[in-house]
Amino acid sequence: MQDRDLSYLDEVKICPHCKEKMFCCEAPQIHVGDGLGWGSDVLFICLNDHCSLFLKGWEHVEEKYGHHASYRYMELPGSKESNVMMVGNKDAFKGSLVDKEAILNQNSRYKKEKEAVEKLQTCVQEKNLAPVLTLLLDEAAARSNRKSAITYLQQLNDLSCIDPLRNHTFRDENFRYEVNMSIKRILAANFKKECPHCAEIVKSQAKKCMYCNEKL
Repeated sequence: MQDRDLSYLDEVKICPHCKEKMFCCEAPQIHVGDGLGWGSDVLFICLNDHCSLFLKGWEHVEEKYGHHASYRYMELPGSKESNVMMVGNKDAFKGSLVDKEAILNQNSRYKKEKEAVEKLQTCVQEKNLAPVLTLLLDEAAARSNRKSAITYLQQLNDLSCIDPLRNHTFRDENFRYEVNMSIKRILAANFKKECPHCAEIVKSQAKKCMYCNEKL
């Protein structure tokens, strides 16, 4: 995992053609010119429908290429390198605006995942369940990291992992199965079982639940 540079979120770029603020947009996956990509996940694009470049572009493209399209001014983040984007209508790129708050939230989640992965190496010695739960309860975490976390559950042998894991909805059926098997082993290792009526943890030899008083 590598730290992500989010400095572009604070950049302010002005279109030289209309002097309006440009918008940060998701970059197309393929560079329409050479197929090699833009070298950036985002682009700053002027979306002003009254920009002179955009207004004049319709006639220029019609005369030169014979089809209906125009241009939007574009710059790369962290650079003055500029270009023009050919667009087929005025709404192009308006649906791909970068949501700053969403990006920051994603980065925060990413950092927590990275920290949890690093702490896995010492979690057993330190009896630290937190990084294991962080990864298992994060559906966006890398599959390989979550699989690693599962292997530490039984080693930690901590009954406190059961409630948060039982209350989590695993999208991956294989993960759910592996977690359930780990919980089963942890309960057995501690001579415990779950009450089928109230889900509280009781002694494995108990005949009556001490919490709900139901017979076991």
